[in-house]
Amino acid sequence: MSRTKVVPIPVMGRHNINAYLLLGRRPVIVDAGTPGSGRKIHDRIAAHGVDPTDVSLIVITHGHIDHFGSAAELHRLTGAPVAGHAADLGPYRSGRAREPYLPTGLMGRIMARNKNLHVRTEPFEPDVLVTGETDLEDFGIAARIMPTPGHTAGSVSVLTDRGDLVAGDLVANSLFGLVRGRPANPPFHDDPLHNLASLREMLALNPARLHVGHGTPLEPDRVRRWAEREHQRLSRREARR
Repeated sequence: MSRTKVVPIPVMGRHNINAYLLLGRRPVIVDAGTPGSGRKIHDRIAAHGVDPTDVSLIVITHGHIDHFGSAAELHRLTGAPVAGHAADLGPYRSGRAREPYLPTGLMGRIMARNKNLHVRTEPFEPDVLVTGETDLEDFGIAARIMPTPGHTAGSVSVLTDRGDLVAGDLVANSLFGLVRGRPANPPFHDDPLHNLASLREMLALNPARLHVGHGTPLEPDRVRRWAEREHQRLSRREARR
């Protein structure tokens, strides 16, 4: 089994919304961007010298519209099965993110008013229903799907043999990816404490780098320091309740 390489596929802006191409014996896509971006992802994969019909799997990290919006379209364009966690089946089957969005700060409160977050996209039924840690060797890459609930109940990450963690919205770059290399919460979390616990569990596995849905890759040591501050902040907030 060849070692897995992680290639970012920008969907919006340079790094504002990312999908990822994982290259091993066969290619795997992680996330499907916003509605209507399937062709863009398809063409950018082809530009990397990969035949999109060779894609063995499309992994959706969670049920927010900027991550599963083009899953059905990308499935048609590549013929690849789609994997998603059972706990986010509601959004996948309805084509709508579960609402209300729960902001983590000012950016989330502003973005929650954006009508594009509340649109309906084409629904899909996962071909591979994830309920726990899932080895991807049969799909041609040395990697595992790791449940990382908290951002949504069905959030997952993908951990490769090289220690690259494709983390979805487990953590982000600040200001929706605009401030590179600075860890921050994404605009929304269903359960911030649960998400932080999932993040700390992944950091305990000593990943080499975290590849996120919004922004450039993050260094683990910097994320650890941020996570410790975030733990203290959330603990103080809970104590005041």
